[in-house]
Amino acid sequence: MSDKPQHRPGAARRALDGLYALGGALAALCVLVILLLMLGASVGRMANWRVSWINDVVAWLCAAAAFLGMAYSFRNGDFVRVTLVLESVSPRARRWLEVVSLSIATVAIAYLGYWAARFTWESWEFNDIAGNMVAIPIWIPQMSFVIGALIFVVAVLDECFTVLRGHRPGYVTRVEERHARGDFSEEL
Repeated sequence: MSDKPQHRPGAARRALDGLYALGGALAALCVLVILLLMLGASVGRMANWRVSWINDVVAWLCAAAAFLGMAYSFRNGDFVRVTLVLESVSPRARRWLEVVSLSIATVAIAYLGYWAARFTWESWEFNDIAGNMVAIPIWIPQMSFVIGALIFVVAVLDECFTVLRGHRPGYVTRVEERHARGDFSEEL
């Protein structure tokens, strides 16, 4: 792969990076709300309030945080990658192995997203209601799965096209930038 700069100025790049950052920010917001709800539940239990509904909301927020943050984590090199083979081949072979891997990932994530959307649509169509303490239409928490999968497939396609154009994957350059700064925190 060439050492061409990976960053491409322009509205499309800014929009895509903004989309990934929005997913990451929403995931972080979910984690913050989980913290606040758990603190509230602790106080509520001491005050003998009914707080069992919090478990349902926390479970949905955990799933939302995971799915909404996937694209942001992927783009920043925070996914676990097994690079043993990639490090032992030529740059040209590495490029094509990256393309094959990203292509397979795109198909797998698109398939996951399709079924997530289909199940969410069916939940909406049949007016499925959550059967736990919080009786809301189940499609509402399911939408975080659909949105997260959609953003993630866009991020993987973005990286695939980046590599096909001869650039290094963004997740590789971001990890190298962190290592150059002496930040090996993701290695822990």
